[in-house]
Amino acid sequence: MTHAQAATPQERPGKPGIVESSALLDEQGQLIIEHRGKRYQLRETRNGKLILTS
Repeated sequence: MTHAQAATPQERPGKPGIVESSALLDEQGQLIIEHRGKRYQLRETRNGKLILTS
């Protein structure tokens, strides 16, 4: 399975898609998301939780 395929949300009619965090986060456990011209950082904490910061 390629990275692009792994990041495709599973189809669930009427419900939000599901994407495994491992398909999104890089080796350092982070992802930069650009939303409406602003960049946000999604990262995994030492405790294994996710945090989104701007």
